[in-house]
Amino acid sequence: MKSIRRIFCFSALVFAFSLPALPASKAVPAKKRAPAVLEVSPSVPVEPRPGDVQYTDQLGLGVYQVLIAEIALQRGDLELATKAYSDLALRTREPKVLERTIEVAGFARRFDLALETARLWQQVEPGSTRAQQMMTSVMIMANQLDDLAPNLVRMIEADKSSIGDNLLGLNRMFARNQDRQAVFRLIDKVCRPFFGVAEAHYSVAMAASSAGVFERALAEARRALELRPDWEMAALLQAQVLSRTSPSEAVSFLQGFVERNPKARDAQLNLARGLVGEKRYSDAKHHFDQLLETFPNNPEVVYPAAILALQQNDRALAEAHFKHLVTLNMQDKSTPYYYLGQIAEDGKRNDDALAYYALVGPGERYIPAQMRRAHILVDQGKLDAARQQLSSATAATPEDKVQLVIAEAGLLREAKQPQAAFDLLEKALAGQPDDPDFLYETALFAERLGRMDVLETNLRKLIVLRPDNAQAYNALGYSYADRNIRLPEARELIDKALKLTPNDPFILDSLGWVQYRQGDLAGALVSLESAYAKRDDPEVAAHLAEVLWALGRSQDAQRTLREAQQKYPANEILAEAVKKFAP
Repeated sequence: MKSIRRIFCFSALVFAFSLPALPASKAVPAKKRAPAVLEVSPSVPVEPRPGDVQYTDQLGLGVYQVLIAEIALQRGDLELATKAYSDLALRTREPKVLERTIEVAGFARRFDLALETARLWQQVEPGSTRAQQMMTSVMIMANQLDDLAPNLVRMIEADKSSIGDNLLGLNRMFARNQDRQAVFRLIDKVCRPFFGVAEAHYSVAMAASSAGVFERALAEARRALELRPDWEMAALLQAQVLSRTSPSEAVSFLQGFVERNPKARDAQLNLARGLVGEKRYSDAKHHFDQLLETFPNNPEVVYPAAILALQQNDRALAEAHFKHLVTLNMQDKSTPYYYLGQIAEDGKRNDDALAYYALVGPGERYIPAQMRRAHILVDQGKLDAARQQLSSATAATPEDKVQLVIAEAGLLREAKQPQAAFDLLEKALAGQPDDPDFLYETALFAERLGRMDVLETNLRKLIVLRPDNAQAYNALGYSYADRNIRLPEARELIDKALKLTPNDPFILDSLGWVQYRQGDLAGALVSLESAYAKRDDPEVAAHLAEVLWALGRSQDAQRTLREAQQKYPANEILAEAVKKFAP
């Protein structure tokens, strides 16, 4: 007889204490699939097979009940199956029947019955390790953590040769339990009899960290290291806890640990990453160089070393690392190919860049790579090829398709074809009339074409669909302010946007612009200076210069425009402002 173990598995205890594994299968609703029916005939002896429930010859009625239970399971009638097995378990008190009853009850999520049967099994076989394991399993599945500690302590004590491993398994056992505080309290109780064993303190530290009790987590991690000063796992845990409040302290701690334990490569790798986070690039490079000598073909070392080289603007070294990375055995090479494309593009090696971007496969880098390929083609004067590139790209999700269409519209905008861009977006919007991105982008292109009716319609619809979309309020308010119309409403819309997204530089720019239109020059200056300090955007610079000019600060206005134009020499808005305020 095939056991129901094929579909019901107390995986937590199996994972932690190396109990006999219960074979897993794909989860299928009971109505659609059930374990095989027990093949029993009163006149034909049945040869027991591994995992079968064995019955004595005296259980003629028992065999009948097993048949009923197994057929019920096959038909998805869990109520009948559990009743048949529980009746048989109470009458026979046979351990194999008791175990089977617990399994069936657990599959039916009748944890009350499973617990009752497990208690009966312990009474029948007080010294049975399997009975104790099953009781513990059921208590975990039933989430009865408060009464679980004594059972777990006994099980750990019974396996003295594996105490450390079993203590380390405690957190994995309860990984799916959402009540992290309850898990922490339980693991604390279970580990206390074993304090003095480093793994006990480590396990408590893990549970405490997961529960957000960081002070205790830090104390226990330190105690684990005191007992095992060279234990790398405990050092990494201590650094992780420290980094929540003080990344620099975590880095300092890891530096000391690595100095004392120069072969602790995982700790050194985490130290190097921490140094990058602290922007101590030279120190980080020193450690990465050491790691590369030892692990020249480890992607987990080569990749961050390549990223560090990029951050240090060492393009040649970064390219060498990325080229080496794509020769290694790693599952997804799209990211290094994408960076190789960027490096080639920055170096004006457009053909190489196109080739690298073409190698970027499905994933988060795929759409950006297609966009970069299209931009390169536009730079080469191949607008039609660029549009074809985007329209033929594979969109894994509807969101990807939206981004590809918007990117194509962007190409048309750069090619000074706003009407074609608007037509493209309007056609896409007709197919997806409630898409927020299409509504917003179509509104922006409508403004460029002077189609205020479309702009208002789309943005007001977007506000209804997404009342928390700050950019919709801001775009509508700014469009009014820029045209010097409906200024009170414009101010109200921009204030709403700023409330949703405080300190956004573009919304602050809109606020400054509407204040300027309303004659509040002092307020406009404050808003625009704040916006420009956060983002030196050319349009913000033009607005700031106009306010400075209106305040009689012509030299400051001209200096602001000159500095901005040096950074953005091709910006049309700046060029118009410079012409307007030229001496």
